[in-house]
Amino acid sequence: MNSGEDRAWQALRSLRDEGVHVVRQHDIGRYTVDFAIRRARIAIEIDGAVHDFPGRPEYDAERQAHLENKGWKFVRIRSEATHDTKAIIDAVRAALPLP
Repeated sequence: MNSGEDRAWQALRSLRDEGVHVVRQHDIGRYTVDFAIRRARIAIEIDGAVHDFPGRPEYDAERQAHLENKGWKFVRIRSEATHDTKAIIDAVRAALPLP
């Protein structure tokens, strides 16, 4: 895991206190997402600089569309934004289904 993913993992683990179980490096078919909330079918991706390389945005969009067609919702967070723990948690909470 890179440092952005490490920071995100620390933030996401705090959701356990709310009954939200987040796992790391979750396989969905032929793809692996950085984090997932399996019960809610939410994939959480931390996008670092590699996601800006030529061809990568297209690959990411294709991969995301494939997984969304399988019923998964995506939360994408730029690695640079992982310093803001509250923003990470708020983004994930916004994707969770209402109780």
